[in-house]
Amino acid sequence: FEIVIRGLELANGYHELADPVEQARRFQDDRSMRRRLGRPDVEPDARYLAALEEGLPDCSGVAIGFDRIVLLASGVKSLAQVVAFPFARA
Repeated sequence: FEIVIRGLELANGYHELADPVEQARRFQDDRSMRRRLGRPDVEPDARYLAALEEGLPDCSGVAIGFDRIVLLASGVKSLAQVVAFPFARA
């Protein structure tokens, strides 16, 4: 699910990925994409993968974009006006 205010996605609901094999594959896909884009490599989180291998019960949550709350509260039109640094640096 998503929470949308005035056409802006403020929050995104999700179901947590609990499959360690699928998560490892996604980490590798992300690394491959970063290499193609010339971005720095990011090592997969081995402790996270090990925890998934131990077993993670089904869970879900919601992520609220603080930058989006600031955007709505300040009345500006672009996220670029409220973030501390460009997304490309993340």
